[in-house]
Amino acid sequence: MFWNEEIETMPRQDLEELQLKKLQSTVKRAFEKIPYYNKRYSEAEVYPEDIETLKDIEKLPFITKDDLRESYPFGLFAVDIKEIKELHSSSGTTGKPVVSGYTEKDLDTWAETIARGLTMMGIGEDDILQNTHGYGMFTGGFGVHYGSHKVGAAIIPISTGQTRRQIEIMKDFGATGLIFTPSYGIHLAEVALEDGIDPKELGIKAIGFGAEGWTEEIRQRVEELFGTKAYNIYGLTELMGPGVGIECEAQKGLHIAEDIYYPEIIDPNTQQVLGENTPGELVLTNLEREGMPVIRFRTKDLTKITYEKCECGRTHARMSRITGRSDDMIKVKGVAIFPSQIEKALLKVGDAEPHYMIIVTRPGTLDEIEVKVEVSQDIFFDGVKEMMAVQNKIGKSIENETGIRVKVTLVEPKTLPRFEGKAKRVIDERNLH
Repeated sequence: MFWNEEIETMPRQDLEELQLKKLQSTVKRAFEKIPYYNKRYSEAEVYPEDIETLKDIEKLPFITKDDLRESYPFGLFAVDIKEIKELHSSSGTTGKPVVSGYTEKDLDTWAETIARGLTMMGIGEDDILQNTHGYGMFTGGFGVHYGSHKVGAAIIPISTGQTRRQIEIMKDFGATGLIFTPSYGIHLAEVALEDGIDPKELGIKAIGFGAEGWTEEIRQRVEELFGTKAYNIYGLTELMGPGVGIECEAQKGLHIAEDIYYPEIIDPNTQQVLGENTPGELVLTNLEREGMPVIRFRTKDLTKITYEKCECGRTHARMSRITGRSDDMIKVKGVAIFPSQIEKALLKVGDAEPHYMIIVTRPGTLDEIEVKVEVSQDIFFDGVKEMMAVQNKIGKSIENETGIRVKVTLVEPKTLPRFEGKAKRVIDERNLH
């Protein structure tokens, strides 16, 4: 087992002293090595020596995804490219992707956070972990992979898809741990049942999942299907990848590795820092990253934090599961989609009006997206063949823009609701709260 007891059960006061030391050195390095921070901090008239207490972090400006995109690809690196050993990026669904660079030490830090989490789930060197998270530029697969090595478990890097093969491998190789997105996990179980295999009899003793919105009901369904506990994993490419927060046996919030990530909760509108147990937007700072330190990153994820010691003995902060976003992003099948992309796709087609509605549902276990689009009056009188052609054209355009297939429904002009001010473009009927 991989249990960093000294750090994970450190008294709060000692932990905060450690965080302050790390924060001071991170801010100093960022200021000296990265022109972006030097410029931003100088403009805000805040300098490394102004960080005398943890609360002083509030003097520093926030960094957002847009800032990271503007620094594409390597503008936020604090080291020379020869020290970078691995590169990942987000899906780049809204313009330029966000790039993440890792030194040898960063990869080890990343493995450490996941290893702590796998230990919380009871995964150790006697286990075989089947990892259905995607490998490639997405950080999910590799984060779990490195953590698994550190904890001494055997890993099956099967990645996504090939559902029947997944089940066969699970059975033949005797997998004891599974990593998946909740919707894919339920799909796996249902396919197994169709083939006369009871997932409960596969001998899985722990499941880790994340990368999309889910509800307690979905967790219960996963746990019932596999007859074991399912633990929430949270992370994001910008800060490192999965492993920022992971649940322990108690399943009462995700433990944030606070010696590696410093969490704050802010009011997304006023940007004021909020106290514990108050819902707001999560802001994260790397405390232990050489290649690309990200300081005060606005995640746009809504959650709350508690500093109470957990019944498992760990003293680090715990965050509750993400209940939504402070922007209009939706996550479907693990892919981030913004209404602005749908808009862009529609404007490329020409026959469609820029009036549309995105409806996300989960009739079974997999997400479905329908886009209702108003088309010009002429098209409506053109007959079925022309309508089908426009529908296909819009569908293709949206798929090119977002990477996923959606159902397109054409509606008459002026039939979709109009809004004063900010349009409500998305109706999410998945009930993820």
